[in-house]
Amino acid sequence: MTTQPFDGKVALVTGAASGIGRASALAFARIGAKVVVADIETAGGGETVAQIKSAGGEAAFIRADVSQAKEVEALVRQTVALYGRLDCAHNNAGVEGVRARTASTTEEDWDRTVAINLKGVWLCMKYEIPQMLKLGRGAIVNTSSIAGEAGLSRFAAYAASKHGVIGLTKSAALEYARFGIRVNAVCPGLIDTGMPERGFLGAHPGGSLSDRLIAGVRKRFGRAMLTAQQPSRRMGSPAEVAEAVVWLCSDAASFVNGHALPVDGGFLAK
Repeated sequence: MTTQPFDGKVALVTGAASGIGRASALAFARIGAKVVVADIETAGGGETVAQIKSAGGEAAFIRADVSQAKEVEALVRQTVALYGRLDCAHNNAGVEGVRARTASTTEEDWDRTVAINLKGVWLCMKYEIPQMLKLGRGAIVNTSSIAGEAGLSRFAAYAASKHGVIGLTKSAALEYARFGIRVNAVCPGLIDTGMPERGFLGAHPGGSLSDRLIAGVRKRFGRAMLTAQQPSRRMGSPAEVAEAVVWLCSDAASFVNGHALPVDGGFLAK
């Protein structure tokens, strides 16, 4: 029987009901890990588990809202109860927030975006790290964004939260390196998940007439307009980001720590 690189390891992936999270969960399972799929979307999470099992892997779904401490604590506790350990985590759950200029962003949207994107990553690490300390090793990858490396007009809350993820990642990496735990981040660019269309092509329901007209043009020309801005003239795939996540969690990246890795087709190189 052929052994796989992640045989005997357990990986936890949040935001795994679709997109990058689903691709990451599938990638971990494909190389032998037992995977806990976490999300607030039960149907999507169940579908991810079904895909893993149909390919011969082992996985379980646990519903969790990463912005709620009790739910994250329960998520990690149930993961360990189910599989006995936690080796790797991809803290990926996130939202783009509502498209609006900074002064027009509501407090409600700011709080929601930061709670899921930044506080959620912190809460996950808060409960994941103690389990990894018990093993004397572990690897965590947090999902930031190219908006964590640069500004993003009309998505101030999103950009601020993703900048925060990088700062949090680097800080935790420094704190836990001596204990055998590595913490890195991926910074996806324009990835074909549906988020680009929702964020950049849709009109804000409360926007001005000019905003709505601009959004109408964007919606008409759609993906072509978005991809034309990319050096590779295409969107990336969730699977391409997942490969970076799995590599960062692997022994091949054993001396990579505190790094924010762009997976953006060269966008930040411009």
